[in-house]
Amino acid sequence: MPKTSARLLALLSLLQARRDWPGALLAARLAVSARTVRRDVERLRELGYPIAALKGPDGGYRLAAGTQLPPLLFDDEQAVALAIALQSATTAGVGIEEAAARALHTVRQVMPARLRHRIDILRVTAVERSPTRADRQVDSGVLMALGAAVHAREVLRFDYTAVTPRQVDDDGGPRAPRRVQPHHLVTWGGRWYLVAWDLDRGDWRTFRADRIRPRTPTGPRFTPRELPEGDVAAFVTSRFRGYQDSGDWPCRGEVILDLPAAVVSGYLHDALVEELGPRRCRLVLGSWSWIGLAATLGRFDADIEVVGPPELRDAFARLAYRYTATAGGSTGPFSRPGGSPGGPGQRRGC
Repeated sequence: MPKTSARLLALLSLLQARRDWPGALLAARLAVSARTVRRDVERLRELGYPIAALKGPDGGYRLAAGTQLPPLLFDDEQAVALAIALQSATTAGVGIEEAAARALHTVRQVMPARLRHRIDILRVTAVERSPTRADRQVDSGVLMALGAAVHAREVLRFDYTAVTPRQVDDDGGPRAPRRVQPHHLVTWGGRWYLVAWDLDRGDWRTFRADRIRPRTPTGPRFTPRELPEGDVAAFVTSRFRGYQDSGDWPCRGEVILDLPAAVVSGYLHDALVEELGPRRCRLVLGSWSWIGLAATLGRFDADIEVVGPPELRDAFARLAYRYTATAGGSTGPFSRPGGSPGGPGQRRGC
């Protein structure tokens, strides 16, 4: 590579690394004169890079945003990170999969062989969604509208399709649009959600983005409220776990499994696993219900000893009756302590 071209690439890399560069500092970093820096800046401008001159005793330069996309310069780590991000975007479910695949192909074509090898060892395969998951596709225009409202802190009005949609309100009139103060756009379990303060209900809500149809124009600007947990990740986690007072699960139990700790920890990433011996471990795990927790633990093909609490032991007994009845080996209702039958839809007993 000619010396001048190499110096231009080095200059461009420096201009991308920080906002403002004094001319004298650029000259020192490139080991050239200030006059050479000025000539190189002019060459980059001719190539389409919008480099502004800064006023002051020493002068300086700034790489500004332009109206056109000039050739970009990435170091090795940036190029690999971009390729991985594009490959992940091909499974994002927001309507940009084809564009991401084309962009990935373009980036890969201009990469040197050593970098192509690094990204080729990582392959993300998009498994076809089942019909029950088809609603995960989100229009990219909807995401852009939601993101713009979050950024501008403007009240958002939208039509929302619930699981069982209603076309009219309880009073018989047309269903009114939802009015919210949008705060965050997040992903959870492969879906996009809008976290917002619902103005009509006076409470925090999470809305699935694929069920939102924004209305225009947006409403007035607002001052953001503070989330209950103070952190959006903790708030969303607590909401989807079904417990709004903290980020913890509403039901948490402790058992002893006749399995090695290494085997159990490989399947449960949100649990405390303590080794008690070569083939024995203590497990502390949470769930949204006692029945759900017992069912999760029951998938291990091993003997289980319940340490506590009593609600977990009761949930195992309830499941045991149901499984036995399903197999045709039992009759009569299962009675919980106190004589009341256990209902299948009970979410919490903790």
